[in-house]
Amino acid sequence: MGSKWRKAKLALGLNTCLYVPQTAEESSSPSPNGIVESRHSDAVSSSSLLSPTGIGSDRRPTTPTPSSSGLLLPKSGLKSSKRTCAICLNTMKPGHGHAIFTAECSHSFHFHCITSNVKHGNQICPVCRAKWKEVPFQNPASDLSQGIPRINPVNWPRDDAWMTVLRQIPPPRVDVSRPITSLLHTPEPVIFDDDESLDNQPDISKNTTSVEEQSSNNNCIGIVEVKTYPEVPAVERSSSHDNFSVLIHLKAPLTSARQNGSRNPVSQNSRAPVDLITVLDVSGSMAGTKLALLKRAMGFVVQNLGPSDRLSVIAFSSTARRLFPLRRMTDTGRQQALQAVNSLVSNGGTNIAEALRKGTKVLVDRKSKNPVCSIILLSDGQDTYTVTSPCGIHPRTDYQSLLPISIRRNNAAGLHIPVHTFGFGADHDAASMHSISEISGGTFSFIEAESVIQDAFAQCIGGLLSVVVQELHVRIECVHPSLQLGSIKAGSYRTSMMADARMGSIDAGDLYAEEERDFLVTMNIPVDKSSNEMSLVKVRCLYRDPITKEMVNLNEAGEVTIERPEVAGQLVVSMEVDRQRNRLRAAEAMAEARVAAENADLAGAVSLLESCRQALAETTSARAGDRLCVALAAELKEMQERMGNRRAYEETGRAYVLSGLSSHSWQRATARGDSTDSTSLLQSYQTPSMVDMVTRSQTMLLGNPSPRRTLSSVKSFPAKSQPR
Repeated sequence: MGSKWRKAKLALGLNTCLYVPQTAEESSSPSPNGIVESRHSDAVSSSSLLSPTGIGSDRRPTTPTPSSSGLLLPKSGLKSSKRTCAICLNTMKPGHGHAIFTAECSHSFHFHCITSNVKHGNQICPVCRAKWKEVPFQNPASDLSQGIPRINPVNWPRDDAWMTVLRQIPPPRVDVSRPITSLLHTPEPVIFDDDESLDNQPDISKNTTSVEEQSSNNNCIGIVEVKTYPEVPAVERSSSHDNFSVLIHLKAPLTSARQNGSRNPVSQNSRAPVDLITVLDVSGSMAGTKLALLKRAMGFVVQNLGPSDRLSVIAFSSTARRLFPLRRMTDTGRQQALQAVNSLVSNGGTNIAEALRKGTKVLVDRKSKNPVCSIILLSDGQDTYTVTSPCGIHPRTDYQSLLPISIRRNNAAGLHIPVHTFGFGADHDAASMHSISEISGGTFSFIEAESVIQDAFAQCIGGLLSVVVQELHVRIECVHPSLQLGSIKAGSYRTSMMADARMGSIDAGDLYAEEERDFLVTMNIPVDKSSNEMSLVKVRCLYRDPITKEMVNLNEAGEVTIERPEVAGQLVVSMEVDRQRNRLRAAEAMAEARVAAENADLAGAVSLLESCRQALAETTSARAGDRLCVALAAELKEMQERMGNRRAYEETGRAYVLSGLSSHSWQRATARGDSTDSTSLLQSYQTPSMVDMVTRSQTMLLGNPSPRRTLSSVKSFPAKSQPR
């Protein structure tokens, strides 16, 4: 069959872009999970990684295998392709003010159209899928004023800062007898206990230190800051006050690098190392630009992990495969990780359940453990193997089957492995991705625009690489003998309360550097004429320092007192308490609106959001122009627009709402790549380390920031006077 196609190609002319399928003898078949040994990356060629000069071999590039068809010719013929840009479908004529780029395969495009494609690492002709030796590169230093683009060889992109980083990596010191390609095709072991050992990593200690001992430790990165705010400062002696609110505000310490004024807040010596599993969808729908951008984003992740961090990659389509075991990201580890990622091609279905089981198994079976561990899951489709109804059409509403029991929160094994999920595009199953993250204690991000996938990953790892507090446990104890707790509002964090309502607790999990948490506790204030002052509750904190491995006990973190005068007069409600009430009220409205929308009542959903907006506008903090209230109103308005009709809700509304709910329930930044400009007002829950990593992602793409769709966090909860 292959020889016939070659004859047809010769008959039409050597310059005609015709894909000739390879015979079985000439190429290896792709494995079910989309791995092909001979296929190079759309983002980075493996030859550029192995060659000391970055030039690679002088072999003629082979035509990559399309995922859907073998013969790819323009429908209107070859001549029309010269007159029409295949990207924007507008005419291409000299003198119309647009530079024209003609590729070596003879297809022509508007220069500005193809540079937008190429800057994300796509070196394949959009028409015929031929791999180019030379690509157009738009740069301020290019002679674009005369319409002359700068052309760079594919294997030597000297203007690409990300590739410059790759070229600076020294030649790998590896056992050449076992290249990465051999790992890809080696049968997987039954037990994944082949993780690379950790050097000088002490076992986790059960010791507990006091605040004084911790402060004297030179390795200490600081202690958690605890502040409390009563709803009002005083209650009259002869009066009671039901549902009196007390705000508990926590803020994690800085990393030691920031304390020392370093510009690199996630340097290896100032933070806890990470075991990271990335579970990547390489099904057929990821073909083309999606897969190229995913490879580029993974390259960014690899480059920003340190030598004590370990990475393993799971690729899945119809089946799932571990590309390589947990490996330290030394120079050698990075090289091999990049080669493994570059080997991916897209084909097959979507088996999220098997991929999660395999990713979990890597962490459960490992011999040694870094203090921080997490799973990152990205998919652009629905699980076609597990989450289906009996008729195989509509997904079930119960997604428990997608997540292994061993990593669900509060499981008997005691493991805490958060899964941070990323729904890519309009066709992913937002409900299942959100459910997976919620059950495991992770976050759900909605990547609407393809161009921000790397920024979304950057924000996530910016947090994971700055964990300074683990296993944070907050305890609230009533001080006054007649006082009882009413409720503890902590979102998705687990809370508990004693039967006599005299004590309650919150399991707040891990905190990133300078990350903040706000919890509202309500109680009923009784009549008390015995004193001018009343002690309400005490707050205590216990957590693990991930660097020293010691438990830190803040026995006297905070005590809340109020005055009990004869006459209280006019009292002003605490602004801090009021804005947190607004945040919780907005989150509740979003959850109710989502339920209404799922029940096909979009009008009711929009009405709920509008009623909440109007109620927020009447609050004390809103009338004072509080920035949080402005951001909440903007988020509610955006959700109303995305619930305007069923199509809008199905395509983006559901995912947008769920990513917002995930962010509010965990008080943690989740990405939503949309066309809204990202401003300081809308950077919700982002920590300085996250901001720094996103900035690094944006500036590393082309050597300087380029105008493109910006990563927007959930637009609801701006930072409270955090340094930026």
